[in-house]
Amino acid sequence: MTSATPKIYVAGHRGMVGSAIVRVLQQKGNREIVTRSHEDLDLTNQNEVRSFFATERPHQVYLAAAKVGGIHANSTYPAEFIYNNLIIEANVIHEAWQAGVQKLLFLGSSCIYPRLAPQPMPEEALLTGQLEPTNEPYAIAKIAGIKLCESYNRQYGTDYRSVMPTNLYGRGDNYHPENSHVIPALIRRFHEAKQTSKDKVIIWGTGSPRREFLHVDDMAEATVHVMELDKTKYDVNTSPMQSHINVGVGEDVTIRELAETIGGIVGYTGEIKFDPDQPDGTPRKLLQSERLSSLGWTPRISLSEGLKSTYLSFLSETKQAGEIDVNP
Repeated sequence: MTSATPKIYVAGHRGMVGSAIVRVLQQKGNREIVTRSHEDLDLTNQNEVRSFFATERPHQVYLAAAKVGGIHANSTYPAEFIYNNLIIEANVIHEAWQAGVQKLLFLGSSCIYPRLAPQPMPEEALLTGQLEPTNEPYAIAKIAGIKLCESYNRQYGTDYRSVMPTNLYGRGDNYHPENSHVIPALIRRFHEAKQTSKDKVIIWGTGSPRREFLHVDDMAEATVHVMELDKTKYDVNTSPMQSHINVGVGEDVTIRELAETIGGIVGYTGEIKFDPDQPDGTPRKLLQSERLSSLGWTPRISLSEGLKSTYLSFLSETKQAGEIDVNP
């Protein structure tokens, strides 16, 4: 490695987003990528984080580490979601600054916007209304991460940026039967239902909420694109107290449409039923992504293409883990 080679720390490299960012950075080459597993570095421990930054002295940081989950997980573990995410953000951002890191990129979530925000949701909608109750603790933590970055920029002149992805899916997702997001949860449920010849699959809610989905490989490319933008170009499209940038695809589908599509890809032929007694969550979540488009990035992976590749990834990953029967 030459002195001109940037040393880049990717926090959360084992997660779906972090691992995708590592792949993109590796493809670009001429980068020294630094990672640490949770066993080697507990990001909720300030002393450990401080020691890591003092030793490694990275030039850039991608903060993709977070505690994440779907409606069930957020509703069951609200204290864990707000505490763990707040403490990880505070430790990494503060200790990065202490170690002289000038460039950092924080990954947020579209749940930062009010439950009844205008659709599609512009960056300006932040802090204009009440959040969705089912994931409010997580959303509050992510909003705090954005404001941490902005505050350090304003006080210390750092270049800390934030991107807000829409709902993500793809390789390396969490397929836990209770604590996963909607796409991996549906993939697993439909696959297991097909394997056991279940005559019906029951899905929470009415099926009417609309959601936007972005493949994680697209998200990773967008994240690196934003990090590598010239500061003057980035600043033209942001303001000191509204610096976050949405990352989406510009279109959404109903949960019913999503379920039917995934059922077809998996090959499930039974009945799909919805349970209206269970929560729907936010009625609609579609991001306005014109700001990112104006900065030269647009997604390339369609939802149908992405779902097909994700199902293949699910089969491969669960087979390696020995979790379930993955015969087609």
